[in-house]
Amino acid sequence: MLWPRPPFRSGATFTGVITDSMCDDANHKDMKMGSDPKCVVECVKGMGGKYVLYDRGAKTAYKLSDQKAPEKFAAKKVTVTGTLDEKTKTITVESIAAAK
Repeated sequence: MLWPRPPFRSGATFTGVITDSMCDDANHKDMKMGSDPKCVVECVKGMGGKYVLYDRGAKTAYKLSDQKAPEKFAAKKVTVTGTLDEKTKTITVESIAAAK
């Protein structure tokens, strides 16, 4: 008998770049706002975007449940520990740290 795969991956780690949902492929060149960190924060605070983790290898942006902690990592490579809901592509964040 085959059991369906649970839609959640808990306690997993995800590495990628903190960006915003408006530039979810981490490409900020067309925004003309200056540095990438400034663009990310401006898109979230001033334009209604949300912080996301972009995994370049998988070419996937994951929504982040925590919208405060990612700010200090804007446009930086990080490792997020948490639980992934594969259906919504949302990570319930346990921690965020600079990637090594």
